[in-house]
Amino acid sequence: MKLKQLTITFLTFCVAAFSGMKAVSAASFSVIADGLYNAGGLSFGPDGNLYVTEAGIGGNGACVPPASGQGDFLCYGTSGAVTKIENGKTERILTGLPSLALPDGTGASGPRDIQFNAKGKPYVLIGYGANPTFRDRNLGYTDLGKIIAPNFNTNSWTSVADLANYELANNPDGADVSSNPLGFIIDGNKLVAVDAGANDLLSVNADKSNLQAIVAFPQDILTNPVFPPSDTPSNEPAQVPSQGEVVRSQFPTQAVPSNVAKGPDGAYYVSQFTGFPFPEGGAKIYRVGTDGKASVFADGFTQLTDLEFDPAGNLYALQYANQSAWKGNFDGSVIKIATDGTRTTLLSGNGLESPSALTIGADGAVYVTNRGDRPGLGQVLRIENIKSIPEPDSTLGVLAIAALGVGWLHKKRNHPEF
Repeated sequence: MKLKQLTITFLTFCVAAFSGMKAVSAASFSVIADGLYNAGGLSFGPDGNLYVTEAGIGGNGACVPPASGQGDFLCYGTSGAVTKIENGKTERILTGLPSLALPDGTGASGPRDIQFNAKGKPYVLIGYGANPTFRDRNLGYTDLGKIIAPNFNTNSWTSVADLANYELANNPDGADVSSNPLGFIIDGNKLVAVDAGANDLLSVNADKSNLQAIVAFPQDILTNPVFPPSDTPSNEPAQVPSQGEVVRSQFPTQAVPSNVAKGPDGAYYVSQFTGFPFPEGGAKIYRVGTDGKASVFADGFTQLTDLEFDPAGNLYALQYANQSAWKGNFDGSVIKIATDGTRTTLLSGNGLESPSALTIGADGAVYVTNRGDRPGLGQVLRIENIKSIPEPDSTLGVLAIAALGVGWLHKKRNHPEF
């Protein structure tokens, strides 16, 4: 195993591990869209309809090596899309977007997020998932690793910001050169994005000016990390220890920020996916203040992919899965963090599998892209009945459970801090 820091080519190469927190919830969900190809971010448009990105399945075009330099190459196509969900029907309203994926269509980078500004103008973020040195050299001119402004009426778009090239030119974290933008928000006239490969938070003006890094996230140092067995299949062989290899007890791993939300206090909150070996309970939510400094707002999570505040100031965080990929269980979780810090798991497993993003509707429901790593099997879920009971670790929570007599407990799993 190479002891270099791997920034994931895409989140499908690894999955989250369960945070182990107790929760009581009566949440249920319905499927409002399915058949999506590597579904990513989603957002409600000015027309009230829900829009979701599909990273596609790559294609038969030129290829680039994965971030680690080992494993199958990622090949280019124009299978990315933006899909509108209206009255239970789906329609691809923007097609031909760039897509990069493994030969079987998994591990896709392409359209990863969509947002609308205050005037209803859409913006779409396109991922990349490799060393930006190879992008233009191998693939020619593409919009991978950029934010674009689409025109749904003409099925066309213009480039707003080249985040991958910014990493190539500046490399703010000083680690391996890699770029994989995954999520962004619109804050006034600024677009604020995370680059999971570059480990930074960036901003650019909507008029395309002043692209800059706000902060670079530091490496984490793991103590006695747990690695997958040496015989574990992986598209990234460098992630699996060699037979008999002695692994260091102190192991540096990249931050891998996965998405960003703006809090009621005006600060940016950034979810962390974590890099290899993806430690259970090792993911954080960072708070980036107006001074550009990052601090830990909350920790003890496992491989977060998205987060969003509701109008009341509660924060919803999304875990990609509840166990490591090599354990074969892809159940994910939606976790609510109340304004007083109380955490409640609204939904865990029971059909929630490798979710990639969430948003909150005007109806108060949580909408999630489900099976985001499975081309042709992606879904959008509407999670309902999300009024939840406080954590049973508190006296109030215990009384509430006894009084209502409903819900179920998700037991702790080797994480007494919850």
